[in-house]
Amino acid sequence: MINDLIQFIHETTISEMPKIVRRQASLCILDLIGVGIAGSTTNLSQIIRNHSLENFNSEKNKTQILFDGRYCSPAGSALAGGMTIDAMDAHDGFNDAKGHIGCGIFPAAIAFSQATGSINSHSFLTDIIIGYELGSRLATALHGTTKDYHTSGAWIAIAVAAIGARNLGLNKKQTMHALGIAEYHGPRSQMMRCIDYPTMLKDGSGFGAMAGVSAAYLAQNNFTGAPAITIDSAEASKYWETLGNQWLINKQYFKPYPVCRWAQAPIEAVLTLKRKHNFLTAEINKIEIRTFHEAVRLAVNEPTTTEEAQYSTSYPCAAALVNGDVGVKEVSEISFNQPEIKRISKLLTMVEDDYCNSKFPNQRYASATIELASGKKLKTAFLSPRWTAEEPPTSTELKSKFFKLTYPVIGKTRSENIEAAVRDLKNNSNLNILTSLLYEPTTSRSDK
Repeated sequence: MINDLIQFIHETTISEMPKIVRRQASLCILDLIGVGIAGSTTNLSQIIRNHSLENFNSEKNKTQILFDGRYCSPAGSALAGGMTIDAMDAHDGFNDAKGHIGCGIFPAAIAFSQATGSINSHSFLTDIIIGYELGSRLATALHGTTKDYHTSGAWIAIAVAAIGARNLGLNKKQTMHALGIAEYHGPRSQMMRCIDYPTMLKDGSGFGAMAGVSAAYLAQNNFTGAPAITIDSAEASKYWETLGNQWLINKQYFKPYPVCRWAQAPIEAVLTLKRKHNFLTAEINKIEIRTFHEAVRLAVNEPTTTEEAQYSTSYPCAAALVNGDVGVKEVSEISFNQPEIKRISKLLTMVEDDYCNSKFPNQRYASATIELASGKKLKTAFLSPRWTAEEPPTSTELKSKFFKLTYPVIGKTRSENIEAAVRDLKNNSNLNILTSLLYEPTTSRSDK
């Protein structure tokens, strides 16, 4: 197995990949950039970018921080970029992983390309696709062989190390060590801890990217690591059987709203009732959401930070009912004191449902019951979130989401230039056309 994987890492070219896979990679990249631009406006992003500048300064292999432009080491750039994308919980994910891949893969791949001087967009697209393919399988292998539920940084670290091995030209032995170092040092942090205590810790993605970049450079210098058991073990072998034949990048979901995926079906459920019955929020007396256990633990109903708002169910459901949508504004501090949203949020009760539990993680079902002041009860069936892998958004819908996220931050012209540069990646364009747009600061910053 390990020989096949190493061959896949080092020898796969974009010409071997189906056209639909290359198209999906471009859509994922555009979505990640849009989410990162929105995320760059958060306090989390400002803190982590300054931290990377102060603590990952390097005279060698200088790379720029995404959406910022200042220089630090590749590991620092990957950390800052991954955390910035993760700061706005609107990026893609993979149901079987119960988490994410692209948010750590993308900034690490950008950092490696700058550090090595690679400006070939086809090579960059190949890195991204390989990262998704490995990350998706690493996540399912970890969940299938370990009882604990870990954050996305655990598998992102190993996938990033693979991209690093490819970019740095590591030999077979060094590549094996890079994967092992990344698995050992990757952040196997407890996922439900960040659900129960929503803070800037988020999903470990940036720290996974940082660990993966470091692992590749350590292996280049002949640092050794234990075998990666999520790859090179009898238990894990079944998760790698489809590598190179089934392309899991096409199995990623996208998010219409910047909140945890587990809260998205409840949002769809309450909006379905609002559209169908056209009631006023003032008429709402009670709301009940039936869903799976993990989603029930998204328990914050009166957030004081954007992280609490993104890891809540009652608050975004209330915001959706009052404002008709959940966007960046709704999960920002400026919206937290709207009296009607606060009132509705406190009326919502979460109920754990056995059927929903039985379908998780492959499906994230929820149903809603809204009781009006008149005593009338309105109910939905169990609904899935929108934009699943089975019913994905159109490219037009994803572009609309991108512009919705970016116009308020960087303006129409730069947003459209970025979209055009991403679209042009498939033509083997100069990667610097895109990265020069991504290194420009998106917000005013306090340079240290």
